[in-house]
Formats: sequence, structure tokens, C-alpha cells
Amino acid sequence: MRRKEFEQHEQRAIEVLLDSAGHGFLAFVRPNLTPGAIAVNFVRLDSTIYFHGSPQGEKMEALAANPEVAFMVAEAMSLIPSYFSASDLACPASQFFRSVVVRGRARIVEDPAEKAIALQALMEKLQPEGGYLPISQTSTRYRKQLRATAVVAIPMDDVTAKFKLGQNLPRSRRASIARQLTERDAPGDSETAAAMAKARPFI
Repeated sequence: MRRKEFEQHEQRAIEVLLDSAGHGFLAFVRPNLTPGAIAVNFVRLDSTIYFHGSPQGEKMEALAANPEVAFMVAEAMSLIPSYFSASDLACPASQFFRSVVVRGRARIVEDPAEKAIALQALMEKLQPEGGYLPISQTSTRYRKQLRATAVVAIPMDDVTAKFKLGQNLPRSRRASIARQLTERDAPGDSETAAAMAKARPFI
């Protein structure tokens, strides 16, 4: 990563961002060698990303031809307006954010037990209140659905995380931005100010 000041190495912070994201973006190469990307619901289990879908379609055709993929999750934090700075120029305006990119070789999950575990974990993430029959490979109610659903695993072997929270700014400027975020108190501002306080300043 070129901007080393924004690079995040803390494993727990990366996992929290992945686990809190409702969806991510899968980038792949189509069989005609043009790029493709699609939004998918997903779940992280240990060091593996899982998502599901139809066994047919562009996504699965692309993965069959070339399993090398990239998967990204991004969370927009506060927009920092230019007037938070003493400058009257537009240049200081910035968008704070946190992002994680996983690069790896996608694997089509064939084992019914692994498929059931991944799909159950996805349901627990998306519908934590329950209200459904748990997914199990031994359940006759889900036997047909497990066969008809494709599940894909991406190992988290190559992970890059970028948390842009003003680490490149002088401490006085960071303190000023955090104070103005607290005063503005727009949705997400308090969370951004708290994240800034935890981020290690680069200068």
C-alpha cells in the first residue's frame, strides 16, 4: 500500500469491520477476460469468506474459468468538509473510511456439511433473531436446497486493510477535526471521532 499511514494491521479491527458489513463486493475476471464485479451477502468464518448464489450465471462461470478473485468491504465514515480547515480552498475536504480487500483463489464448496455450516452462519449474521429451522446437512427439509445452492469460499491469505482516519495530519489538526465532528454531531460523527482517537497518528 502506498499510503502506509492508513494501513491497518490489527487483526481484530479487520475482523470487526468484516463481521459488521452487510455485504461486500466480489471482483473477478470474466471468461472473455473483461473485468466483472458484483455485490454479495457474505459471512466470515475464522479465516475464510463465504458467500452463496445460484450454480448458474456469470459469477460462477467466471470462477470456473479463473478462480482468482478480490473481495472488498468498505465502510464510509464522516465526510470532512473543507471548512473544517482554516483554508478557504476546497482541497482539505476528505471522506474518512475503513476498507478491507481480500485477494485469493475462490473454491466451490462441495461438502454438504461445510455448505450447511456456512449458510447457517450467514443466516445467524443476517437474521440473528432466528425464526427459522436451523440449516443442517442432516435435515431433510434442506436437502434439496443444499444441492441447489452454490457456496463459495475465499481464504483470507492475502488481506489489505486501509483505515483513513486522518493519521497523516498533525495532531493539532486531528484534534480540531475531532472536536468539530463532536460539535456537528451528524450521523456517524461520534463513531468517527472515537475511531480517530484509536487510530495511531503517523506524524
